[in-house]
Amino acid sequence: MTGSAHSEKYPFTIIALHWMTLLLMAAAYVTMEFRDIFPRGSVPRDLMKSTHYVIGITILALVAVRIAARFMVRTPPITPPLPAWQKVTSRTVHLALFALMIVLPLLGWLILSAEGVPVSYFGLELPALIGVDKSLAEGFEEAHETIARIGYGLIGVHAAAALFHHYVVRDNTLARMLPLRPSA
Repeated sequence: MTGSAHSEKYPFTIIALHWMTLLLMAAAYVTMEFRDIFPRGSVPRDLMKSTHYVIGITILALVAVRIAARFMVRTPPITPPLPAWQKVTSRTVHLALFALMIVLPLLGWLILSAEGVPVSYFGLELPALIGVDKSLAEGFEEAHETIARIGYGLIGVHAAAALFHHYVVRDNTLARMLPLRPSA
């Protein structure tokens, strides 16, 4: 790929972080949506829940890396340039997605802390963020579930916009984030 074509794509590490985050978010949703196929208190259900917690903390760590990367890596231009309203909409959705990736894991951690459940991350016990408070845990859980549902919409809007730009507008919005280089 030529130097100019290469500068129209994100670096591989940014692309890898993006798609890893997507896979982890999908896994987080799957572990919670399908936990109910197992009876309460069963080993498979508990495994789904503990996997969900580990995935959430991993997403929180990855988003910290992604935010740092956003300041260190130049965003490749969209060609042809977007109208102003689309730039504003795009930034708003991206900010909302980043907020989702920060707030959901933190709320999950707060839920477990308020329930008095230790938060284990690959054998390392993380500190409780707050003391035990069952009513507060319920409020955090409601917020967590509501924001997670909003997340379905945000992720859908993000994916639909990328596909719209790729197939209808025919700009390079999606191509900038695809892991494989387009053929010459």
